[in-house]
Amino acid sequence: MLAIVHSRASIGVSAPAVTVEVHLSGGLPALSIVGLPETGVRESKDRVRSALLNAGFEFPARRITINLAPADLPKEGGRFDLPIALGILAASGQVPAESLKDLECIGELSLDGALRPLKGILPAVLAAREAGRSLLLPQDNADEAALASNGDVLAASHLLTVCEHLSGRARLVPVPRAEDPEPLAQHCGADLADVRGQQVPRRALEVAAAGGHNLLFFGPPGTGKSMLASRLPGILPALDDAAAMEVASVHSVAGLPVKPGGWRQPPFRAPHHTASAVALVGGGSSPRPGEISLAHRGVLFLDELPEFQRRVLEVLREPMESGEIAISRAARQVTFPARFQVVAAMNPCPCGYSGHPTIECQCGPAQVMRYRSKISGPLLDRFDLHVEVPVQTGEVLLGSGEAGESSASVRERVLNARAAQTERGSLNAALSGNLLHQSCQLDAGSEKLLSAAMERLGLSARALHRILRVARTLADLDGEPDIARNHLMEALGYRQLDRQQNQGPVVSA
Repeated sequence: MLAIVHSRASIGVSAPAVTVEVHLSGGLPALSIVGLPETGVRESKDRVRSALLNAGFEFPARRITINLAPADLPKEGGRFDLPIALGILAASGQVPAESLKDLECIGELSLDGALRPLKGILPAVLAAREAGRSLLLPQDNADEAALASNGDVLAASHLLTVCEHLSGRARLVPVPRAEDPEPLAQHCGADLADVRGQQVPRRALEVAAAGGHNLLFFGPPGTGKSMLASRLPGILPALDDAAAMEVASVHSVAGLPVKPGGWRQPPFRAPHHTASAVALVGGGSSPRPGEISLAHRGVLFLDELPEFQRRVLEVLREPMESGEIAISRAARQVTFPARFQVVAAMNPCPCGYSGHPTIECQCGPAQVMRYRSKISGPLLDRFDLHVEVPVQTGEVLLGSGEAGESSASVRERVLNARAAQTERGSLNAALSGNLLHQSCQLDAGSEKLLSAAMERLGLSARALHRILRVARTLADLDGEPDIARNHLMEALGYRQLDRQQNQGPVVSA
């Protein structure tokens, strides 16, 4: 007897189809699994046997051959326990085989037949729908699957429940689609109104949010660099359907909780400076997403930037440009999305007090040079804005005057600027080629100003383009169709580390 059950593997953020073929033949009782199974899959024969017996089914005393096709696709984990068990039951006539024709199944079995939750559910739900089949999965994964459900997802807590459904005795109710919360209600985190003073850094944060720009804060300890960075998600727009599903799929594969209540909010990841390159970009023998992929469509905050190992920081350069990361291993290559916005913070020197108005710096010029050289020129070029966060006086911090502008009001301006960019077809931070040239045209005076600044500061072509993109964002925030001279001057003012490295003013107005 032969039975066929459809299932899904998990490779990166994709869920390729796997056909589980179960054949019962004569001969001494034995069970073999072929089709490139890894250890977790090979061990499923013991879990399946115990689950079937403890659930009251008969385990066939025949030779059982299980083929997981295609044979060249590596299979791992316990996700094939349920389809293997159903294949054995269908091949032995204990459940109707025709009921499995338009159904895909994934799930790990416990020894008593209960279904355990899995990682990577959302990609499987989307892939099953594209194939025109329903997906049967563990009950504990139902909330996550509800984000993408269109009445084509079934959830069960036990093997007996699944068999009752297949036999038609007690049909499972499809998982309803999760109600979509009001996007504005999700932005209830830290508020910009908590930040006292710091008008220039606050303005830079708004510009970064409006155009999707990478931002580097630098200044003495305790000036509010981390506090400012943590307020960025609260002024970013909620994710649209496609972007939210991309983010949720990555988090699903990584095993992070995906809940309907906050799945549209841009992610915020803040890895410690001791993180390895693999932790940051992903990897492992079975590649898993790293911090840059978990920050996809959101913010990656790197505090104490020079304290990261230089080789760790250098791996960020390519994904910051391409928006994805390809992880190659001997057996496979996996590509994860990684279109993230970087916000970093650093001190001006090892002791942190270079340029402090009242505390004397204890570092020599050579120490300061070594400290700042931990950040390479190409990486620094990829930050659109370099902004100093100065020390605030006690009068500002303790004053009982009017609080700073709230995140809600700043977010309104960000949304208006983003609307202009949507009409243009791209976020300003991603403008390139003809679209960059068309969107960032300058008059003769502004071109001369920018050319002089480029020569004075020794700017690269990449830095020049980033200045133009920031100027475009400033014009969008002002509702202006063209970049004016004041927009260009402000954008040049946000290249403060370029000015310091080249020891000179930007250019006279």
